[in-house]
Amino acid sequence: MATATSGGAVEPSADPVPERAPSSGARSADVLVVGGGLMGLVTAWRTAQRGLRVAVVDPDPGGGAARVAAGMLAAVTELHYGEETLLALNLASAARYPGFVAELERVTGAGLGYRSSGTLAVAFDADDRAHLRELHALQERCGLASTWLTGRECRRLEPMLAPGVRGGVRVDADHQIDPRRLVAALLSACEAAGVVFHRLPARALRTAGGRAVGVELADGRDLSGGQVVLAAGSRSGTLAGVPEAARVPVRPVKGQVVRLRMPPGPAGSGPLLSRTVRAVVRGGPVYLVPRENGELVLGATSEETGWDTTVTAGGVYELLRDAHELVPGVTELPLVEVRAGLRPTSPDNAPLLGPTAVPGLQLATGHHRNGVLLTPVTGEVMAHALTTGELPEQARPFTPARFAAAGTTEPGRTGPGAGHVSKEPRP
Repeated sequence: MATATSGGAVEPSADPVPERAPSSGARSADVLVVGGGLMGLVTAWRTAQRGLRVAVVDPDPGGGAARVAAGMLAAVTELHYGEETLLALNLASAARYPGFVAELERVTGAGLGYRSSGTLAVAFDADDRAHLRELHALQERCGLASTWLTGRECRRLEPMLAPGVRGGVRVDADHQIDPRRLVAALLSACEAAGVVFHRLPARALRTAGGRAVGVELADGRDLSGGQVVLAAGSRSGTLAGVPEAARVPVRPVKGQVVRLRMPPGPAGSGPLLSRTVRAVVRGGPVYLVPRENGELVLGATSEETGWDTTVTAGGVYELLRDAHELVPGVTELPLVEVRAGLRPTSPDNAPLLGPTAVPGLQLATGHHRNGVLLTPVTGEVMAHALTTGELPEQARPFTPARFAAAGTTEPGRTGPGAGHVSKEPRP
C-alpha cells in the first residue's frame, strides 16, 4: 500500500560529458523532450500539433509527480504574499482549463475527472481565522472573487465539518481535476499526434559548437534534436552535460499524500464532502479533495529531505490527525493508498519556462505546487517558444534567465531547514 514516486526521465550523473556531435546513426527529431510527466507531455502534444517532429525521452511516461498530486486548480486559494506575479499566470491557465479538458476528452475519448464544484478554505481556531482574514483581504486587493463566511455558513455548505470551524472563504472559481487521468489522456493524445517515445532515461545532454544538439540515452545511444526541452521535474537539474550557463536551479520537495475511499451515502444524503476543503488546523495546513469516483485525497506534507521518497508514519499521522480535527468522519473511511512524491521547486517557487543561455536548450520545469494548474498554459507557452524562439508576454517573468542574472545556479540544493517536515498548504 505504501508507495513512492520520484520520476526517472534523467539518469543522474556527476561525470563530465565532453562536447561532441551525436553519432551519424542517431535518429533525428525537431524537438526532443526529456521527461514524460505533465509538463513534458503537454509540451510534446502542443508542439506536435504545430507540425514539428517531437520525441519524448522517459522510461515511464505518465509517471512522476502526477501520480501523487491532488489536482487542485487553485489560482485563488493558492495566492500567497509575494506571489502576485505568479498569480497572473495561474489565472490565465485556470481560464483555459474548461476548453483544454474538452479538447483532450474529444481527442482521447476519456474523462478527466474535472470538477467545478469550487473550494472552501476554512480556519479552525481564532489565530487561524485571523490569518485567513488577511489572505481574504489580499485576494480582494488583487480583484479575486472570494466570499467570507461565518463558521455556521461553512457548515451549512459542508455539514460534515467539525463544530469548531471559526470561518472560511468560499471560492467558486477554484476547481479540481484527477491528475492521473489527465496524464494518461495526455499520453494518448501525444501518441495520436505522432509523438515518438524513447523509454529509457537520458544520461546526458549533447552539445556541439556551444549549442544543444541532442541527448545520450542510458544505453549509450545518441538521439539528435533541433531543440531539446528539459522537463524532467525535480530531476531536471541532475542531467549531465548541461553547460554551467544553463544550470537548472530546481530542487526536490517531498510531499506525502493519503487516499481514502468514501462509500456512497444513504438515499437522500450527500457525500462526505461536496467540494475541495482547505484549512489551517492550529497552524498546520491540510486539504481534502473529494473525487467524483468516491476517492478522498488528503495532503500534503512539505519536506526538505532531498531525494528521499519514503512514506513515514509521522507524515501520515499528521495528515490524518488534522483531517480528523476538520472532518471527524474521515477516520472511519477505508485507507486506499499512501504515497510520497517530489515537487520540482525553484528558488522563487515559480516555473522556469523557455529558452536558456545555451542555444537549442529550453526548460519546462520548477512548477512546484502549481504543476497541474499550469499544465494548459505551459503547453501553449512552450509550443510558442519552440516554434518562434520567443516567450509569450505572459511567460516572460518566468524565463530561466532570471536566476542566471541573480547568480542563482545551484541545482538540487535542499535549502535551509533540510529535514524539516511541515504540511504544504498548496497542491
